[in-house]
Amino acid sequence: MPMPPHNRRASRAAVAALGAAGLITLAAAPAALADETAPELVVGGIEPIDGVQPGSTFDLPVTVANKGTGAAEKVWVTYAVTRGLDFAEVPSNCRTQQVRSYDEMPERWTAVCGFDQAVEPGVVYTPERPLRVKALDRAFNDELLLRVDENDPGPDENGLPPVAGTTPAVKLVEGQAGGEGSARVVILPVTSVNTADYQVTGAALRGRVGETVPMKVEFTNAGPAWFMAKVGQPTARVVITPPAGTSVVKTPGFCKAKGDAYECGMSQRALNEGGRETYNFQLKIDKRVAHAKGSVALSTEARPFDPDKSNDKADITLNVTGGEPTGSPGGSPGGSTGGSGGSTGSSGGAAGGASSTGGDGTTVNGGHLAETGSSALPITGVAAAAVVTGAGMLVIVRRRRAQSLN
Repeated sequence: MPMPPHNRRASRAAVAALGAAGLITLAAAPAALADETAPELVVGGIEPIDGVQPGSTFDLPVTVANKGTGAAEKVWVTYAVTRGLDFAEVPSNCRTQQVRSYDEMPERWTAVCGFDQAVEPGVVYTPERPLRVKALDRAFNDELLLRVDENDPGPDENGLPPVAGTTPAVKLVEGQAGGEGSARVVILPVTSVNTADYQVTGAALRGRVGETVPMKVEFTNAGPAWFMAKVGQPTARVVITPPAGTSVVKTPGFCKAKGDAYECGMSQRALNEGGRETYNFQLKIDKRVAHAKGSVALSTEARPFDPDKSNDKADITLNVTGGEPTGSPGGSPGGSTGGSGGSTGSSGGAAGGASSTGGDGTTVNGGHLAETGSSALPITGVAAAAVVTGAGMLVIVRRRRAQSLN
């Protein structure tokens, strides 16, 4: 999550808080016990933001107040947004920084604005011109973090070099009482109207009885929205059922056996738009089973943001090419597709006669997938550097590999 952008330890400490749903406020820092006139800065003035349209902009009407008994000589306000959002206009007294994903937090953008003026006790201030944010095409369930400090928090060590703003500098002006907030750090959701198309890709396997063959299936988020996982909330899972007559000899990470199937989780990168997760199994072909077919499918949780269900399941086909594990793999004439398979009458021939066209347009023993619409998915590269999982950005379960199947 995007916590205080000054160092990694502070950011890690913010992770658990950032992933919680709704408006979250962290306790204000206690005033120094030895100083009865110490300032106590708090930030507020803004509520959760909902119904944002990708491509649109919106303002952040932030307030700063001093609940202590002494004035703060200077203040810094930090804004941090997850990767579905960006800053549209940045004043010259602010600097922005792109922070790459680390500790399983998505990438994020921060803007730190310094105000060289005193903040008096009991007075509510607001920037004379609110900071403006743009919702990107991938925006969906993002987060905004606000923080106020008496000292410059400094750049995040995991980010790119900070960039100074280019629009005229702004200052703090007195605002109306009642919106001063109660915490030094505030985190709230920013929800956009968007969709994401989750897809799975099956596999076409081929081999002889006794052989061990690779099986690779995939999950893809074809976008346009990215999805930020929340702490304690399960993400999408993939259920993989190998074809009958096979046994699994090697299982990939993120996968656990569940009856005759395997339930697989995913890393945060797979939930970015264009992101994918690949599951590589090793299967041993124990025996020939006529028309053996497995499947890969998304778990059944409701996903209202993903209206296209036609690519939520795909076949895993198996073509057993010989009766004995002798000779080179696939060497049997009966294993040849598109040839004179009918003349051999060998194993697989029962399906082989109709496999090239199939009564329902699918292939039983051939090399292409059933008509699931998932045999050629629009896969793009994973978005560079993750930013987000919450305005300091969201917390993604620490070590997803350990908790991906929650």
